[in-house]
Amino acid sequence: MDIAIAIICAYLIGSFPTAYIAGRLRKGVDIREVGSRNMGAMNVVYTVGVAEGILVLAIDIAKGAAAVFLARWLGTPLPIQLLAGAAVVTGHAFPVFLKFHGGKGGATCIGVFIFLMPWVIPFFLGIFITTLLITRYPTISYSLAFICCPFVAWLIYHSGALVIFSIALLLIPAMRYIPRIKEMRSTGGSWRRVISRRNLKDRL
Repeated sequence: MDIAIAIICAYLIGSFPTAYIAGRLRKGVDIREVGSRNMGAMNVVYTVGVAEGILVLAIDIAKGAAAVFLARWLGTPLPIQLLAGAAVVTGHAFPVFLKFHGGKGGATCIGVFIFLMPWVIPFFLGIFITTLLITRYPTISYSLAFICCPFVAWLIYHSGALVIFSIALLLIPAMRYIPRIKEMRSTGGSWRRVISRRNLKDRL
């Protein structure tokens, strides 16, 4: 019973549509129909407001951590906690409350990794900040920062299960992001334009 509760609750936590609610409450828009049409924090920053975007980011990260925390609090073993982590990201990407049309799950992945592997934080931030200074593109920067997760799992936590989980979990936002990359490529005209920006406000 605890296993079922952990997985179902994780999915429902992930399904909480933070960005959608922010768009509706602050601008009266469906965040899935404006900007990049992604139900994520960066789209909220660009189309609703910076403060709202930061709040959405914080809540979406907290969703990932909360789902794994709940599974651990229920006394479930590590494999179930990992399933809860996968369930919360799946819930964000395919929320039951919005007819399974959600975001990519990047921020929620961050929350999962922060809870399971706190040593991810300094490496993730280091790669993110360095890449952001070079590309001036937040989405690409945090996407590349995820590369550190399997290595942290291997070199610091010495856990094959966490290595495999890290790679598998990141496939969810990676697959969700492919259509957006193709769209930016067709709009921007070059791969350099896709991965680099003139400034933080520049957007395809």
